[in-house]
Amino acid sequence: MEENKNENPDLLEEEKRDMENQEEEKYEIPEKANYEEELIKIIRSDAPTEEKLERLDDYHENDIASALKFLDPEERRKLYSMLGVDKVSDIFSYIDDPADYIEELEPEIAAKILGNMEADDAVDILEELEDETSNELIELIDDEAMKDIDLIQSYDDDEIGSKMTTNYVSLTLGLTIKQAMKSLVKQAADNDNIATLYVKKEDGTFYGAIDLTDLIVARDYVDLETLVTTSYPYVHDHETVDDCIEELKDYSEDSIPVLDNNMHILGVITSQDLLEVVDEEMGEDYAKLAGLSAEEELEEPLGQSLKKRVPWLLILLMLGMGVSSVISMFEKVIVGLPIIVTFQSVILGMSGNVGTQSLAVTIRVLMDEELGFKERAGFVLKEIRVGLCNGLIVGGISVVFTGIFIFVARGQSLATAFAISGCIGGALALAMLISSFMGTIIPIILEKIGFDPAVASGPLISTINDLVAAVTYYGLAWIMLINMLGL
Repeated sequence: MEENKNENPDLLEEEKRDMENQEEEKYEIPEKANYEEELIKIIRSDAPTEEKLERLDDYHENDIASALKFLDPEERRKLYSMLGVDKVSDIFSYIDDPADYIEELEPEIAAKILGNMEADDAVDILEELEDETSNELIELIDDEAMKDIDLIQSYDDDEIGSKMTTNYVSLTLGLTIKQAMKSLVKQAADNDNIATLYVKKEDGTFYGAIDLTDLIVARDYVDLETLVTTSYPYVHDHETVDDCIEELKDYSEDSIPVLDNNMHILGVITSQDLLEVVDEEMGEDYAKLAGLSAEEELEEPLGQSLKKRVPWLLILLMLGMGVSSVISMFEKVIVGLPIIVTFQSVILGMSGNVGTQSLAVTIRVLMDEELGFKERAGFVLKEIRVGLCNGLIVGGISVVFTGIFIFVARGQSLATAFAISGCIGGALALAMLISSFMGTIIPIILEKIGFDPAVASGPLISTINDLVAAVTYYGLAWIMLINMLGL
């Protein structure tokens, strides 16, 4: 049989193809179930209500929330009635634009749903609604729920208190293990964030935290205090998000308590809250890097978008005028050697690219507040070395290729062609070096004097580097090509 294989190359090729097909099948990822379609079929089916509820209970609230957009308002209202307020409240916390769905409901029902939601989620929805609708619902929400909503609304958007939730379980120091378990079970009916339990002293001040697992496995004779981690991390309610975010990210905890100035626990920041905060901060930083004062939303009014963009554009226009004015100072150089204008965009473009790269790296480094003066100075020197090396590499390559291009395509003598390309290469190297330094030092200076370094945005750095590149390029051309070589 082995001899037949050797003598029959077609058979060997067929076996090889079979093996390849088997390998492809081995690593083929199975297609995931389409839960949205399944949910729509269940909701629209003629099955009894009890059967529908039993089947819907197998799906996550997020999947049900995703399926709502495929239903008409009447189908959604019937679904809400069938599921009940508790379940609908959980579903609404996963909807991207819950305000649209809230407005479909009767005010009394909408108020019950909002009152049953976590306070921070309810606040987000109320802020999205029209003032008249929001005020009407606030009047209908029960007093206990409104107390938590008012607490979160009392903070500014940039304070960590505005991001917390009041969904947590607390225990009092001095309870027995049995009493602590009983208190946990009682509170868990309203607060399902139970992975970490927060312990208070008799006077109500924060003492520490207990992991749920430790409490479950503890024997009755164990003293509750021995289970408490007293050095548990916390933040204060009026701290800014920017100040807290790095500290919060350093801890891999399900939640971290938020305390007032008297060390009383007001709420917690959960890992989900932290993800949302990080996402918001990244969006804001990205907007600033684009030269905007804040992140734009999809349906933002025209006037609001213009308000964010026009101020920066006017600043950049003034800086652009400055670049044009500087270039006009070298009019004699341009008239005497018009060929160098051809390569102006290369110098300005590469300078801007290098500056923007350095800016992005610098802002990321500045987020690490533990860096001292020595580390930051070392970082600046490192970026200067990177800019110099990049400039020498790119400049050296440009000398060769632009020299050949000028000699062949523009009909210049070999000496003139490489004199001009040498000026271009030298200008590239010098401009990239200076741009790396500018992209690094500007955000550091802004942070030092109390400004957000992200405002040193890409467009601003690029415009400044255009100015640097123009002066470098035409200045070097005036010195080398006109004064020294007399071209």
